[in-house]
Amino acid sequence: MTSRSALTAWLAGLEAPQLVRALTLRKDASAPPEPRSLDELAERLLRPGSVALALPQLPLPCLQVAETLAALGTPMSRGALAKALGATAPTAARELDAVLETLADHALVWPDGDGRLRMATPLRQAWEAPLGLDAPLEELLEGLISEELRGMLVALGVKPPGTRQQRTAAVLHHHGDPERIASVVAKAPSSARKLLEHRARSAPRHTEFIVFGAPEPDSRPGERWALDRGLLIRNRHGYGPARMPVEVALALRGPDWHAPFEPVPPAAEMVSVAAAEVERESAAAATGFAAHAAAVLSVCSSTPPARLKSGGVGARELGRISKAAQADDAVVRIVLEAAYSVGLMAADGPRVAPTEKYDAWAAQEPATQFAVLLQAWWNLALTPSQSRDEDDRALPALAGAPPCDGCLQARRGLLTAAARLPEGLGARVATDLGPLVAWHRPLAHLSFQDEAPFTTAVREAELLGVIARGSLSPLGAALPAGNAEVLATECRRLLPKATGTARLGSDLTAVVSGTPAASLAELLDATADRETRGTASVWRFSAGSIRRALDAGRAPDEVSAELAVIAEGPLPQPLSYLIADAARRHGRVRVAPAACVIHGDEPSLLAELAAHRGLSPLGLRQLAPTVLVGTGTPDQTLAALRDQGYAPVAEAPDGTVRVERVPPRRATAVPAPRKPSVKTGGRLATHKAAEVSGGIDSHAVASRLLAAPPSLPDPDPFGAGGPFGTDTEEIVAWYAKQLTYADVRQLGHALDAGTAIAIAYVSASGSRTVRTLSRLELDPPYLEAWCHLREAERVFTLSRVHSVMPTDMPEARSEW
Repeated sequence: MTSRSALTAWLAGLEAPQLVRALTLRKDASAPPEPRSLDELAERLLRPGSVALALPQLPLPCLQVAETLAALGTPMSRGALAKALGATAPTAARELDAVLETLADHALVWPDGDGRLRMATPLRQAWEAPLGLDAPLEELLEGLISEELRGMLVALGVKPPGTRQQRTAAVLHHHGDPERIASVVAKAPSSARKLLEHRARSAPRHTEFIVFGAPEPDSRPGERWALDRGLLIRNRHGYGPARMPVEVALALRGPDWHAPFEPVPPAAEMVSVAAAEVERESAAAATGFAAHAAAVLSVCSSTPPARLKSGGVGARELGRISKAAQADDAVVRIVLEAAYSVGLMAADGPRVAPTEKYDAWAAQEPATQFAVLLQAWWNLALTPSQSRDEDDRALPALAGAPPCDGCLQARRGLLTAAARLPEGLGARVATDLGPLVAWHRPLAHLSFQDEAPFTTAVREAELLGVIARGSLSPLGAALPAGNAEVLATECRRLLPKATGTARLGSDLTAVVSGTPAASLAELLDATADRETRGTASVWRFSAGSIRRALDAGRAPDEVSAELAVIAEGPLPQPLSYLIADAARRHGRVRVAPAACVIHGDEPSLLAELAAHRGLSPLGLRQLAPTVLVGTGTPDQTLAALRDQGYAPVAEAPDGTVRVERVPPRRATAVPAPRKPSVKTGGRLATHKAAEVSGGIDSHAVASRLLAAPPSLPDPDPFGAGGPFGTDTEEIVAWYAKQLTYADVRQLGHALDAGTAIAIAYVSASGSRTVRTLSRLELDPPYLEAWCHLREAERVFTLSRVHSVMPTDMPEARSEW
């Protein structure tokens, strides 16, 4: 029975709710929401992409059972699986049944009509070498010819039958008995026995580079003995490493070996914690985060952060926002990433600015604001507070990193682990939840900056009040359900409402307890300077802050009236005096824009100019009986006045009359062209005889002209006298300003020939390293390559490459 038909038969026996669960746990967004038949449902559940979506959601014991089935093959009886896992005791057997039920809910493993376990075919591909085991013997024997099978049987002391099929069956029969294999290995030479025992407990080796035409030699002692007896198998052409069949590896591991199975999560040190304490600490953390979030986005609204050329908001802008909002770097990063993901912020040319959606968000209550950001954080496919990469370089925020499902699963696993803690207990230290996260979500990603497992994820959850006192808070309990209304209700219950009043003191301060309402914060920000933020915010009034409010168009009476509305009592007398004094001094001196000034001794004449219709384009305005200002330049004003019949004169900046004498125009003398100097290396030069007065040998000049190249190549910018050899060198030289001409030529040759090189590289943090690179690709101003120091693809900025050196790495040559 095929995997699809077995799954269809199993699905036919399920109830409707179980069918819906099997579908929703591994939903395929590209397929119709409802399958038309059981065959279609089975086909969708067996897709490799569907299996890949299901695995990251599973805890460690489910992955261990699935890996065991993938290694040993299915169909398999439940008893054989329990024996392989060492789960034959009653307690372990019940735990195994629970794991199999979970796998069946995800339609990954299911029983067939005979009660044997089957698994989805793509599940085998999830592990390159499940349990460190290679392929089964039958699969490895497919590439061998009949004569090689005959040699194996002779070496094993078995009389070989006649046909290839019979010989294959004989080898399978012999190696199917673990005791028989152990007996053969016990008689092996010491070198062969050590080799086989080591290979049985290590993962199979895989090679990426194969030199065709050169079979791999039997370099290790004892390998030839094992190959002759089928304990190790290499393909018929001798390519690649020798592979150990599953049956041989299991026989050598012995009857006491069991596949790993950890059905119980690791223990963490617990302390008693009351639900009221958890709620109180969660509410305090959420209230503080909501206040900081409003401050961060307010700072971004007044001065939108600039984006780096490579994308994202850099460390300098993050530091500015953090200082202005009085918030930690982690809080700033979380707020920016969450706000950007829900459309509160968007890219605006070279900056990231709040959108119109932000204005509506800012006018809401803190609980509603926080609920939006909390839901956004829960769905972020990245770790927003991660500030350093694996090379310890600073990471920008909003850099547009590719989605990281492992980062999302770390968050999911943390809340799952906290939800499974006994009631009334919490972890003594919140970071002790990290091993529990690793058990609930083994495929979750660790952050590069984590000193202990999942420290960053735990810290983020504490900042948002999702985890408090090492336990799951009501906010954290409401998140996994995905119900926005339930989450908003819980936020409104825990977070206090915004404060609409302030205590105005005689020391010219305004103190607001809790989170100020948007209108209150806007008024105080316009009339005072904010000094502190947090559970209590403080503003201070000054002559400068009141003048700022008057400059914005507020009248003195309006300022007093608005402050009286938000004050918990009457306005302090010092504040009233400050407003009155600022109003009295405000506007005593005025500054008007003007491109030119017209003045004279006759007020009637200047009044006539100001009222003249023909001069209206100049925008003349009378400031005094004898002074006009205009928007036109002095030259434009002079021309317009003269066109209307007036006779103005121009003044110099020092007040003297400017003489408008036009100097006569003269041609600029052009110096005689210099004679080219004599150069070596094929450059055309004027013959020495041409510099001597007298006759010129026309035949010699013609011969030199005919011998010259048709066009001169552009010289290199380094002054070495030679041209660029290729376009690649010219591009590299333009961006890699730190390299010498020799280094440019060497890097250009490596790019064109596909060879490996070594570079001296200075990172953005200032650290200097020497990297060996291969698989080079030029993407100006960047160089993409495989870094052998980090064993990963890396992108290097050409301007940070300081030197280039050759390297002897024939195996690192590009495959193209």
